[in-house]
Amino acid sequence: MLIAEIKANFIQIINLLNQLSDEEYTFCNNELSNATIGEHTRHIIEMYQSLLKCYNFGIVNYDKRERNVAIQTDKNIAIKTIDSILENIDLENIEMTLEQGINEITFQVKTNYYRELLYNLEHSIHHQALIKVAVLKNKNIQLCPEFGVAKSTIEYRTQCAQ
Repeated sequence: MLIAEIKANFIQIINLLNQLSDEEYTFCNNELSNATIGEHTRHIIEMYQSLLKCYNFGIVNYDKRERNVAIQTDKNIAIKTIDSILENIDLENIEMTLEQGINEITFQVKTNYYRELLYNLEHSIHHQALIKVAVLKNKNIQLCPEFGVAKSTIEYRTQCAQ
């Protein structure tokens, strides 16, 4: 179920990217504190990449992610990278250690693969909510109503509507 939710979430992101021009993808938005949609997309992608890259070692450190500028400047590279993540994400749950720090490890905590997948999904939704603020000014872009909305919020709204 978690993998299916992640895949659906990434499909939402791909659908957005397919609607954006290269200029819109790399435009510095006031609504994003002069960041770009590409920068937020890269950040989402690289968190998942970090987890997958570290899976076999059992230690994940999101601070040491690659920060590949090509992902934030070329939406087609972003889409291809997402496709690669989706092809490789369905892995067995294993115990892991989460580290914090780049040059010096300042914190370590026990975790597991599924917990980190859930964290990345929630983290992605948070960044999508930010992206949505910048995208809403463009009336030609169609986002699904769930874009950038947490699952718990969707469930709460559904409950309230009944």
